[in-house]
Amino acid sequence: MINTYLETAEEAARAAGGLLRTHFGRPLTVDENHAHDIKLELDKRSQTLIESLILGRFPGHAIYGEEGIRGDQDSEFQWVIDPIDGTVNFFYSVPHFAISIALRQAGEIIVGVIYDPMRDEIWSVVKGGVPMLNGKEIHVSERTALGEAIVSVGVAKSIDSINGSLPLFEKMVRSAKKCRMMGSASLDIAYVACGRLDAYIEGAISLWDVAAGILLVEAAGGSVKLTPHATQPDKFSIVAKSGKIELPS
Repeated sequence: MINTYLETAEEAARAAGGLLRTHFGRPLTVDENHAHDIKLELDKRSQTLIESLILGRFPGHAIYGEEGIRGDQDSEFQWVIDPIDGTVNFFYSVPHFAISIALRQAGEIIVGVIYDPMRDEIWSVVKGGVPMLNGKEIHVSERTALGEAIVSVGVAKSIDSINGSLPLFEKMVRSAKKCRMMGSASLDIAYVACGRLDAYIEGAISLWDVAAGILLVEAAGGSVKLTPHATQPDKFSIVAKSGKIELPS
């Protein structure tokens, strides 16, 4: 049955990706425009498309997504969805964004899919299975020296979280080969899983941004530390890395 769940997640991600490609670079309807974030009408449409496909096959399952929840959240099965991860990139026609879909069973992530529709790259994994990128097995980087590593530091959307991230970013800039802020958490963590990045760090992230990626990184031989945020409900700090390098505290 788990392979059926994986196939459904892949199909839903590709369907949403087709929708996003169609609208990329075109005028978009903005629902909310905040200081460091944008919410698009297309975010909701993408999640609705994903929800419809999933719940059409598994009506007893729950949806926990960036654009809302559906179904009984006490269900054994809960789909964790980010319909456009990297909305600001998408809005500004930067082709670096993704759809992230994970499935939790009794709180444990058992399926993870991340799809980059602009590069047609899809990362997929099931619990206990082999992590794949476009059907080929992946593994984390073998680099061992931080001075040779590329580290991505995510910055959240509030002034407090931005201020809290700047010292870490400065430390990484001085220590790593390169430090990046790329604008899509799910792609950052997928890049760690396939060895393009050596680590991804963020101080305040939502579960839908990273749920699929957590399973990918761990299956690919890396490690993930996810810690509930001290003051922001439903937010986490995350350190996802290859396991081959040591990061400064």
